[in-house]
Amino acid sequence: MAINKAIIDPPKSHGGLRNCIEYVLRFGKVKDELYTIIGPYEYDQINYDLVYQSFLHEKQLWNKDHGRMCIHNVISWHKDEDITPQEAFAFGLEFAEKWFSGFQTVVAVHQDKEHIHCHFVTNSVSYENGKKYHSSKKDLETMKQMTNQMCKEKGFSVAQKGKHFDGTDIEAGEVITWNKNKYNIFKNNVKQSYVWDCAKAFISAVKDCFSRELFCNRMQASGWTVHWSEQRKHITFENKEGKKVRDSNLSKTFHLSIGKEELEHEFIRQRTDAENVQRELAGYYRELEELGAGSVSDDTATDIGIGSSEELRETAGQRSDRKSDEAYRRTEAVSPDRDVSEQDASGRKSEIRKKNRRRSGPEL
Repeated sequence: MAINKAIIDPPKSHGGLRNCIEYVLRFGKVKDELYTIIGPYEYDQINYDLVYQSFLHEKQLWNKDHGRMCIHNVISWHKDEDITPQEAFAFGLEFAEKWFSGFQTVVAVHQDKEHIHCHFVTNSVSYENGKKYHSSKKDLETMKQMTNQMCKEKGFSVAQKGKHFDGTDIEAGEVITWNKNKYNIFKNNVKQSYVWDCAKAFISAVKDCFSRELFCNRMQASGWTVHWSEQRKHITFENKEGKKVRDSNLSKTFHLSIGKEELEHEFIRQRTDAENVQRELAGYYRELEELGAGSVSDDTATDIGIGSSEELRETAGQRSDRKSDEAYRRTEAVSPDRDVSEQDASGRKSEIRKKNRRRSGPEL
């Protein structure tokens, strides 16, 4: 599974360009001479200083030695991907020749981590026509599709949205940002991030939430004001310090389904689930009533956790005997001086018990 990342904030100075090239070609990160440069290069040896001079010469040739100096991309493979450094280098070289055609590009495979990854440093000025490199979000999506297609052709696994390398689902709230700087902030200083705080508040507020109003109230109670307007495409969350987080930012960073349409559907889903639970409970109580009237089988009684008819019959019998004893004591209390034989008393108690049992309904 290859992940193609575009490094944000590329260098805009000569020193930054030099440092970027030096890092990519640093000894210890690159091995087995798995590095090269495509495009015009007048030197026999490849090292960071000579590559830097070549990039600079191309910029000065077109009088565009200013602004963004280069483009930095990284293609990374999962640590469990069955790929060799040589295969990664061939993959990177093919990708660079296709995607960065017309631009000088350094290709170097790093093996200093548990996963293999290939770096690309591309001159921002084309050696063919002097135009500067530009890319849009659509271009980044096309780049991802091209990377996936190359993986398919070469027999490597392909990244699937919402899935880990092993096929398991990415859980809601899990950090998945492709922004390296942002990822390191969350990894090392997660408690200090207001974006993380907003994500936690969102996960808590959306749970068992049936309406937009309830959701906004819960976010407000957590210290976040929800700006949800029909005139705007995105939902914006703002804390008491004025820090703002857009819904799209949370979605991409934490694998959360956030957006106007997604939330409205989630409210409806949770409301429907709650109504279904209420209907199930109503049916459950109806079964209890039927069971008490003696019209439910032992299997059904066991399934709903009430007990068998034999157990209920025993309980009903004990309850009837208790009522009979109470009735008998009340009779004795009314006529304490009445001389009654023990046999007559026993007979009256038996009659009272039979009468109470007939009133209690048919036996189970």
